[in-house]
Amino acid sequence: MQTLQISIYVLALLIALALLFDFMNGFHDAANAIATVVSTGVLRPQTAVAMAAFFNVVAIFFFQLKVATTVGKGTIEPSVVDHYVVFGALVGAIFWNVVTWYYGIPSSSSHALIGGLVGAAVAKAGTGSLISSGLIKTISFIILSPLLGFVFGSIMMVLVSWIFIRSTPRRVDKWFRRMQLVSASMYSLGHGGNDAQKTMGIIWMLLIAAGHSTAEEHLPWWVIISCYAAIGLGTLFGGWRIVKTMGQKITKLKPVGGFCAETGGAITLFLATALGIPVSTTHTITGAIVGVGSSRKMSAVRWGIAGNIVWAWVLTIPASAFVAAIAWWIGTKIL
Repeated sequence: MQTLQISIYVLALLIALALLFDFMNGFHDAANAIATVVSTGVLRPQTAVAMAAFFNVVAIFFFQLKVATTVGKGTIEPSVVDHYVVFGALVGAIFWNVVTWYYGIPSSSSHALIGGLVGAAVAKAGTGSLISSGLIKTISFIILSPLLGFVFGSIMMVLVSWIFIRSTPRRVDKWFRRMQLVSASMYSLGHGGNDAQKTMGIIWMLLIAAGHSTAEEHLPWWVIISCYAAIGLGTLFGGWRIVKTMGQKITKLKPVGGFCAETGGAITLFLATALGIPVSTTHTITGAIVGVGSSRKMSAVRWGIAGNIVWAWVLTIPASAFVAAIAWWIGTKIL
């Protein structure tokens, strides 16, 4: 990759913008981690977000940086990356996050970022600038992550139903109020491990383009720590508008259902992060919640609400890519 002449001020501005996106990722996706545990009444909202934020940050000790590598090196051609492309990608992703947060729509911060990268890169150098293998892997999991969440959530619900078939509802409720603390913690761990790495990949991409790092070097520790801290702070402030949609509008949840949904979602996130695939925590937990609801009976799921969420998923990459292309052009004039 050709080293670019990027002023230290522009570099600092773009890193700050990337960390703002990371903060908003946590803020926007806080609902994914806490909606089930709050809506079932196991934890108060303030306690739930503090727990989720803690495990978002603790994820630094559990996961390799495979997702950061996919985003930083496997999405668009390194030769295309400059400060204008990074600026456009971040603005496109932040714009879509703000719009969907405002309307309470649980969309994917991850795919907004991928859409932003695609839009800015295509605006600069056309479709030849895209790395098809990395994009196919990421886009395929738009479908696979909710399906896996659905399958694992359903399986967990069926298994638990069989295991506790002779138990009273009161005893089951009491037991899974405790178990849901474990499942919510694991889900938050998976959320931090997958989502924080996406911002690391963007900053890494920028540092390589500016000549402050190389593709062969290890990602600087200050980037890793700052990204985990930013997503943890974002989760701590919480995206309350989305909690109700995730926790109660799709299907009514009890502690046992919340446990199964969170466990199914956590298994999916752990698997994807180990494979280095940037997936949507929103897609994953939504699929798991629908799986839990449908395992009881199909009518337990409000399919109209679920359908509206799917439309938001479909629009995420094109909408953020369109805004990113415009932001790339603006960036060439002002940066």
